[in-house]
Amino acid sequence: MARESRSVARQLFVWQLAAIVVLVALGGTLALINERHDSDAATRRQVVAIAVSLASTPSTTAAIESPDPTALLQPVTEQIRKANDVDFIVVMAPDRTRFTHTTVDLIGKPFTGNIDRALAGETFTETYVGSLGPSIRSVTPVYDGDRVVGLVSAGLTREKITDRFVSGLPVFLGALAGALALAVVASGALSRRLRRQTLGMAPDELRRMYEHNDAVLHSIGEGLIVWDSDDRADVVNDEARRLLNLADGPVKRSDLPESLQQKDSAGMHLTDTRILVVDEVPVMWQGRQLGTVMTIRDHTELQRVTGELDSMTTFAESLRSQAHESANRLHTVITMVELGRAEEAVEFATAELELSQHLIDRLMNTVTEPAVAALLLGKISQAAEQGVELTVTEDTALGSTGSDPRELVTLAGNLIDNAIDASKASDQPWVEVTVRERDSHLVVQVADSGPGMNPDALGAARARGFSTKSGSRGLGLALVSQVVARHGGTLTAENSYGSVVTATIPLVGAKQ
Repeated sequence: MARESRSVARQLFVWQLAAIVVLVALGGTLALINERHDSDAATRRQVVAIAVSLASTPSTTAAIESPDPTALLQPVTEQIRKANDVDFIVVMAPDRTRFTHTTVDLIGKPFTGNIDRALAGETFTETYVGSLGPSIRSVTPVYDGDRVVGLVSAGLTREKITDRFVSGLPVFLGALAGALALAVVASGALSRRLRRQTLGMAPDELRRMYEHNDAVLHSIGEGLIVWDSDDRADVVNDEARRLLNLADGPVKRSDLPESLQQKDSAGMHLTDTRILVVDEVPVMWQGRQLGTVMTIRDHTELQRVTGELDSMTTFAESLRSQAHESANRLHTVITMVELGRAEEAVEFATAELELSQHLIDRLMNTVTEPAVAALLLGKISQAAEQGVELTVTEDTALGSTGSDPRELVTLAGNLIDNAIDASKASDQPWVEVTVRERDSHLVVQVADSGPGMNPDALGAARARGFSTKSGSRGLGLALVSQVVARHGGTLTAENSYGSVVTATIPLVGAKQ
């Protein structure tokens, strides 16, 4: 409760409520003053209308000039007074003598108040303390031709005006109270909404949380994007902008690379220069999904090292296999010697040795990059274990290029792995590999006995996560395509003497 009393929503509600009460009180006071002024103005219009109407009636002129004006005018004026709810109507002679009055005892006595302006032909109103107390009255002349023969005054006392005003106050105050209640309810609803949005925290708590979160978001080594329900980014940290090459300013999901534009895009993604592992989870609050949080990790270097390690592992497996085969051959040679067939033993041993040594010598002499040479030797043994005949063409040759060996291993290794898997679809699987320099370019050409790919299939294979085979190496051609794109090279596929995939990249360090 202590935190809630200090929350932004509570403070805003208290200040807003105080402002509303002050504004309503001030507005109500001004409205009351204006209403009182309007009430006086309406009274003036009413008494003027009554006096002028009575004065302009021919019977009034005739009655004034008759022998007994009171007898003719008193019943009429009283009827008019009661019908219009005014306090008095006085018809008088120019010398102020009253012919009519609400109080009968005052008839015949002089009228108290100003009549000079009426005698001059003007109709006017005034506030005057007369026989019935303070009142708003009007005075107007009665003409017989051009001659003023009398005056008519109609008035309403301040007491009755106040009674009328007070009788209308309940409605006015009720409307004022309704407006105040509506404003309080609206403020309460706004306060509850703000409390939900600020999680009921106080201003200093919000400030500390913002400072801490901002510091953490910009210092962590992973990319972080917080999406709202409309796929607009509420938070994008510096690492996310770097990994995804996002410009400063607002970010929408459509600004991301194509493979990340779909919701729930968790998994591995490739951009032109990076290999990214992406995870996306929903953000829930009180059973409602507010949006999602996307985390992005850079696995580019890890993937390259993993590819090189796979190549070395393959080479080690090849050596293990060859050691096993060598042991079998050695036992065979020993047995043949024991059987007295020494010449056949020598012929058997040297034939296998010459074949293996010839391949090793050729690759080590023509391929000066040890990682590539080891990769090719390892893939030959790996393919043989899977029943695939893999040959390295005689024109394979690669000098010192200055290129990153890891990229060369990624390029050649993934193309060979894909070819080995694809060739198994044929009855006699084979793979043929050529690695050479041509016109200052590195050319890696891998042919196989598989069904091959048309240009559309190649384009799909180069996309993130596509795989033409079952298993876990769906990123093979995508990784190859990334290396090719990074160096501004080309990647083509054709079906000629087999399925042929050719990757070509420029070599800056190649000899001219």
